[in-house]
Parts: sequence; C-alpha cells; structure tokens
Amino acid sequence: MTALEPRDAEVTAALVETTAVEPAEGVLGRTHRALSIGIVSVVLLIAFEATAVGTAMPVAARELHGIPLYAFAFSAYFTTSLFAMVLSGQWADRRGPLAPLAMGIGAFGVGLLLSGTAGNMWTFILGRAVQGVGGGLVIVALYVVIGRAYPERIRPSIMAAFSAAWIVPSVVGPLASGTVTEHLGWRWVFVGIPVLILLPLGLALPAIRRMAGGPADARAAAEPFDGRRIRLALGISAGAGLLQYAGQELRWLSLVPALAGAALLVPAVRGLLPQGTVRAARGLPAVILLRGISAGSFIVAESFVPLMLVTQRGLSPTMAGLSLAAGGLTWALGSYVLARPRLEPHRGALMTAGMVLVTLSIVAAPSVLIEAVPVWTLAVVWGVGCFGMGMVIASTSVLLLKLSAPEEAGANSAALQISDGLSNALLLAAGGAAFAALGGGAVGAAAHGAVGSGAVAAHPGAFTVVFLPMAAVALVGVWVATRVRTDV
Repeated sequence: MTALEPRDAEVTAALVETTAVEPAEGVLGRTHRALSIGIVSVVLLIAFEATAVGTAMPVAARELHGIPLYAFAFSAYFTTSLFAMVLSGQWADRRGPLAPLAMGIGAFGVGLLLSGTAGNMWTFILGRAVQGVGGGLVIVALYVVIGRAYPERIRPSIMAAFSAAWIVPSVVGPLASGTVTEHLGWRWVFVGIPVLILLPLGLALPAIRRMAGGPADARAAAEPFDGRRIRLALGISAGAGLLQYAGQELRWLSLVPALAGAALLVPAVRGLLPQGTVRAARGLPAVILLRGISAGSFIVAESFVPLMLVTQRGLSPTMAGLSLAAGGLTWALGSYVLARPRLEPHRGALMTAGMVLVTLSIVAAPSVLIEAVPVWTLAVVWGVGCFGMGMVIASTSVLLLKLSAPEEAGANSAALQISDGLSNALLLAAGGAAFAALGGGAVGAAAHGAVGSGAVAAHPGAFTVVFLPMAAVALVGVWVATRVRTDV
C-alpha cells in the first residue's frame, strides 16, 4: 500500500469529518446544501430548455426556411449527446466530474446562443449538436457527483429532487416560451436561457471541487482514455443518426442507411453496455435494460398524446400539451415515495408495480379515440403512468450507483443514459414508421404545429399501432423489473 499524497490525506480527513456529521443531515443539511441547490439548478436548466425550446422550434424552422430539415434539429442533439455520454463517463472516472460538468454547461450555453443567432437552418442544427454535447457531458457527470458526494442513505432524496425540478418547467416552460415567441421572437427563447447558467456555475462547481474533485482512484488519473470505447461511442452516435434518417421516409432506398446504422449499432451496444444487458442478467445489467425499456416505451407513447388529442378530439395544441402537465407532479410524487428510507427493502417490488402502472396507462390512453370517453380521462390515465415512471426512473439511478464501484460510476452512468437515449430513438423511429404507414400523415409536421391548422388528417388506427406495441414493450419491463435486485 502506498503512502497518501498530501491532497489524498486532505480528502480523507474531509471524508472522515463528513461522515461524523452525516447521520444528522439530509440533502439540504450544511454539508450538502450548496451542492444540492447547485446541481438541482442544473437539472432545472436542462428541463426548462427541453420544454421551452421545443415550443419555439417550429417557428424557428419556418423563419429559417428549414422545415424539410426539422427532424435533424432533434436528431443532431441526440446523436452528439450519445457520444458525449461515453466521453463524460471516462473523463469523470479518470479526472473527476468537475471538468466535464463545467465544460458541459458551457457547451450547452454556447449551443443555445449559436442556434439563437443562426442565419440559416444548418447553423441552427449545428447549435443543437453543440447543445447535445453539453447535455451528454452534464448528465453523466451529475451521476458521478451524486455517487461520490452523497452517502447512499440520502441518494434517493436527491434523485427525487431531480424529478421535482421538472415540475415547474413542464407547466411554465411551454406557456412562457409561447408568450416570448409570440411577442419578442423565437430567438429570445434560445439566447435568454444561457443566463440561467450563472446560478448553477456559482453554486455547484465550488461545492463539487470541494466534495468530489479529482479521480476516485488515484491510479485512474494516469490512465489514458479508452480509445476503443471512444470509437464505439462514435459508432453508436452515427448508427442512431442513420436509423433516424432512414425512418423519415418509407422508401426502399431507406434500407441502405437503415442497414448501415444497424451494422454500426450492434457492435457499439455490445461494447458499451455491461455484459448481460440484452438478456436482463440480474443486477446492474437488468437495471440498465429497465431504464431503456421504461423510458423508451413511455416517452415515445407520450410524444403521440398531444397529436392524438388535437387531430382526433379537436383540442388546441396548447390545451393538448397542458393535459400532460399534471404528469410532472405525479412523476415527482412517485420519486418521493421511493425516496422514503422505510420503503428501501421493498424497492424491487415497488419498481415492478411502477412498470405495471406504466403499462396500463399506455394501454388505456387510446381509449380517448372513442368519442364517448371524456377527454379529461387522458390526463388522469397519464398522471397514473407518470407516477409509475417516477418510481422506476429514480430507482434505476439509485440502484446503478449502489451497484457500481466508485471508479466505475462514470462508465456505468454513461451506459444507463445510452440505454435511455438509444431506446427512445429506436422506438420512436419504429413507432413513427408504423404511424405513417397506417395513414398517420406527416408526423414531424403534425407534432410540431401543423396540426393546429388542420394540415394533417391522421387515421385513428394509426395511433393504435403506436400505443399497443409500446405497451407490449412496457410489459416486458415488468419482468425485467423483477431482476434488478441481487439479494433475491
């Protein structure tokens, strides 16, 4: 055993001191207060961007004469974030989470400014790609921070706080963005959000430097980045992008990018996710697979809910979006319930119950296609599903950190986020293709504003072929949830 370096000795002393006061403190105790407020502010920033920018983007694409390129504004963010997640995991494990988090927040802000000042659609898309790099760096680094700075007993509480941070943006974001877009212009939505970066930087970074700075393992700092994993990350990003591109149009020529994308994705997924993930091996692999199944099935179904309400029940786009607003509250409530220490022994069973609720909500959602069913029942049904998602998503994060060694937290957190993001892309591509094949119309235009003018006439059956397969995927998640615990 080697002697501790001076910095290591200081860190050890700090940890001893922290341990002495931990039993009396929670996430807002003196030790963790600044860090908790800072990193929750980061999540709040990401949440507000996700809800506000999506509202302003149709107007931006129209003014930049980029409607044909509209889908790439979303896929650019996703594909670059996949690569950044892997990079952030290695960076955080070898050097600590401070640098990737700071660089991620900076890149996120630069991307917003680039899109907000764009003179053409390709520059706008480039800005979205830079945002994706920032978002991928930030989300993985945050997981590493939580794993290293918070004791296991209060990690569920900080995860519940992350879920709660989405409540206000999910309600206020679309309304505020719509008002700003209408009265000041869409550019102000993009260039205004970076101002929010100042608070997370001022609060989080000093606290992270003090509590989670440097590598968890001093030997890891000397190791170079894993070039093979970086190449696989590039492969998974390119493969996902090609599959998304192929799903845009149902033509025989689309098979070429689809096959090329699959050829890149298969080895990349096998190399970047833990062994046994595809077959739901008990423990960490099942946790990572469950994250992808739950997020992919529910989020893809949710993306078609407003479109269904507008085209089939005549709601305005704003009212259709607000019908899902209560979901943010019930999602946070589900996370809060699983954060209670006395429920920890029952976490596995409650996650299974959560996936049952998710499955039932997806199955029940298309019932509003029947005129006799009141529209408000959709809000209730989706609120129940969001409650289940709150229990499942927060728990996968908690279990991932519990099952990961400190020096592997970055790589495993990256795998969790890759499972999440990749399932969203693949299931959305499949659902969108099925929707279009059964007379759903132009999904991209309908989902982002054209429906309000009656430009798209979607056949009711087209929604059924989206929701029922997603419910089947969620049902598989019920079984996977039974395998996340290793103590059975």
